[in-house]
Amino acid sequence: MTFTFTKKRLPLFAALAATLAAGLTACAPVEKSTGNETTAARQMEFLDAGLIAVPAENGVLVSWRKRYDDADNQLIDIYRDGKKITAQPLIGKTSFFDTRGGAGANYEIRAGQKKLANTNAWQQPFLSIPITPPADGVTPDGKSYSYTANDVSVGDLDGDGQYEIILKWDPTNAKDNAFGGYTGNVFIDAYTLEGDRLWRIDLGKNIRAGAHYTQFMVYDFDGDGRAEIAMKTADGTVDGKGQVIGDATADWVSHGGETEVRDRTGSLVTPDGRLLGQLQGRILSGPEYFSVFDGRTGAALDTVPYIPQRAPGNDNPTIDEMKSIWGDGYGNRSERYLAGVAYLDGERPSVIMARGYYARSVIAAYDFRDGKISTRWVFDSAAPGISKDYSGQGNHQLSVADIDGDGKDEIIYGSIAIDHDGSPKWTTALRHGDAMHVSNLDPTRPGLESFGVYEDIRGNGGIGSALISLEDGRILWSKPADKDTGRGVAVDIDPRHPGAEVWAANSEKLFNIKGEEIAPVRPRQMNFAVWWDGDLLRELLDGNTIYKWDWNNNVAVPLMVAEGATSNNGTKATPALSADIFGDWREEVILRAEDNRSLRIYSTAIPTDYAFTTLMHDPQYRLAVAWQNTAYNQPPHPGFYLGEGMEKPEKPVLKIIKAD
Repeated sequence: MTFTFTKKRLPLFAALAATLAAGLTACAPVEKSTGNETTAARQMEFLDAGLIAVPAENGVLVSWRKRYDDADNQLIDIYRDGKKITAQPLIGKTSFFDTRGGAGANYEIRAGQKKLANTNAWQQPFLSIPITPPADGVTPDGKSYSYTANDVSVGDLDGDGQYEIILKWDPTNAKDNAFGGYTGNVFIDAYTLEGDRLWRIDLGKNIRAGAHYTQFMVYDFDGDGRAEIAMKTADGTVDGKGQVIGDATADWVSHGGETEVRDRTGSLVTPDGRLLGQLQGRILSGPEYFSVFDGRTGAALDTVPYIPQRAPGNDNPTIDEMKSIWGDGYGNRSERYLAGVAYLDGERPSVIMARGYYARSVIAAYDFRDGKISTRWVFDSAAPGISKDYSGQGNHQLSVADIDGDGKDEIIYGSIAIDHDGSPKWTTALRHGDAMHVSNLDPTRPGLESFGVYEDIRGNGGIGSALISLEDGRILWSKPADKDTGRGVAVDIDPRHPGAEVWAANSEKLFNIKGEEIAPVRPRQMNFAVWWDGDLLRELLDGNTIYKWDWNNNVAVPLMVAEGATSNNGTKATPALSADIFGDWREEVILRAEDNRSLRIYSTAIPTDYAFTTLMHDPQYRLAVAWQNTAYNQPPHPGFYLGEGMEKPEKPVLKIIKAD
């Protein structure tokens, strides 16, 4: 396949600068940009060849990474058990199907006389990584709970070019923010691909368990070639070396107890009139922290007070203050967290930590440099000078992308975008949504698009889903709904139409990227997507099954069922992680075994004629893998169009960092 793609430079918008004062402050506009910015090199992790060999019924698929620095015409020879099996060197390939191979065979790849990597073929169609659950527990009200493996991220913790696995353990009594009740502690583990546990962090009793509470960002923030872990912590958090953050004896959990009274209906309430069931188990007071941990040891490297706070300069706001600031007094809004990673200066990654989206939204950007955390900026939708149309616009996830072509990332926070300097960029005023997909979804127009679904139908004029131009926040087209549209997807599944196809819960129809109906029936699957088979179309991942959309018969056909493995997060049915972890450009899927004693990494054994640089060296895709564990998980998308009829993507400007 011949590629001739050159990326069109997007027009630059006016730049706005942010000012940060004590507490939560607004961002103030300054002079416009000159438009003469140049694209700087982005710091990016070094990766090894990522060689794997996956057994199939009639052979073994051997695949490896094409890395950022690898030549397009690199010559590869493959050896099985010490014997060369390629008659001629492979040129521009990242996979080879060995029809005589089998499980356990040893494979080696060489570039000329240089050995690049060797590995043994897996014994089964997945790589099994043993894991050890935390001990079962009992809540203060006497209810037992155990643990399930939940979200996963990846990062090179030791700088050897291989990813390690970072796993969140959720207790079985984890709660959505809308519900009261006790939860067990949350734990974060690190494992090698061989199953060796490197460390365990106990977030302690003062961090509640649930999909919206703990977002853990794994990335090389300080540029030393090794990944750190950044997340919200509290009194009693125990790092990977056994050191306690804050006050080890503090208990900020709402219990009730002797303060309980009964209202006129006989229900237990607090003296201020809140239902006890809403409060029990919540953490609505006490200090909050933001910590960065060493990836090798799990040791806390630095800890600072957490921004965004519950209230400016106040760790213990009153009920009335909570209602005034967030819209309720029991934490359903104030305890909704989001997180991400962004290259705000165009060169080095920053951490994004955010709070709130139903009403007020506050977003903070942190840097971790030379062992210390600093705050870069804070955006507050309720600050003076900020339009009211920036409130109530957040999603159950965010996305990060350079949407204006200046080489620096913006935060797409659902229906609003925040510029790289923390200033407001645009709002669609379409309000809160549950799902969002950001990429070059329409290759026939310049720039990136976002396809999203929306919940507040009465508040946004009856719109259930829409395609947005990310350059300026313009609504390109929309589809109506009369109730909450909870699911929606935008990926290329039909080769007859350029760009992504889109579908959502507000319609039974399938649409092309222009919003035109192309089939009366859409896929029932409205969850994740994964590049799995040999073509350029994306497949559908739902629960433990990967499907191929049959566009001729309008039906989803199962390609792979992961027997004995299961998905996470209830009806959301999301994987622990989906990403291009190793092998060629196609994606791996990590699921937990049903007994929670192992993680399984599934990788395709289907041959392909296509070869691309690893998706992990596309900045937008790599950032999407980092924030995938945020709240309602969404699949990662690259910053270019990858699908039928694609042109060759422009090579990003990167600076590959190797550990000392």
